[in-house]
Amino acid sequence: MTSYIALLRGINVGGNNRIAMADLRRWIENLGYDGVATYIQSGNVVLTGPSRRTSEVAAEVRGAISTGCGLDVAVMVRTREELSQIVADNPYPEADLEPTKVHVAFLTDGRPDVTVLESLDPASYAPDEWALGQGVLYLRMPEGMGRSRLALALSRKPAGSATTVRNWRTVTTLLELAPA
Repeated sequence: MTSYIALLRGINVGGNNRIAMADLRRWIENLGYDGVATYIQSGNVVLTGPSRRTSEVAAEVRGAISTGCGLDVAVMVRTREELSQIVADNPYPEADLEPTKVHVAFLTDGRPDVTVLESLDPASYAPDEWALGQGVLYLRMPEGMGRSRLALALSRKPAGSATTVRNWRTVTTLLELAPA
C-alpha cells in the first residue's frame, strides 16, 4: 500500500468553493482508499491505497469532487516518499523555526514555466526569495505571505501550471500524518 497526500487548490478560501471535509473524506473512501484523513479546511487529504501513478489518484479525487458537489478543483498528489524528499530538499533551514514564513508551491504537472521565474528580478522582491525544487517552488517570505510582493507577482504570472501553496507547518504535518 502507498500513502498519498492530495492537495486541493482554492477550496474553502474566502467563502468560495465550499467543501465540507466530512464529505470529502466520504467521497475519497468511496473510491476505495483507506485511512482517509483531512487536515484543516483548505483541502489537505492523506489517503492510502494500491501503488499507482499520482496523476491517476489526482484524476480520481478530482472526479469524485466533481460528482459529489459539482466543483472542478485542481488536485495535486504526492506520495509520502515524494513529500519526504520535498521536505529534505528545502533550501531554507529556518523553516522549522518560522513555519509560517516558508511555503511550498506544488505544481500540477511538476514542471514550472522557467521563463516566468527568470523574468522576475530577485532583488526587487527582497527580502522574499524563491528556489525551484522537484515539482515545487520553495518560497521564503519573512514578512508573511499576505504582505509579500513576490506572492502577488507569482499569482499574476503563474509559473506555467496550476499551483497550490502550503506553509511549512502544513507540509510537515501532512508528512507526519501519512503512514510510512
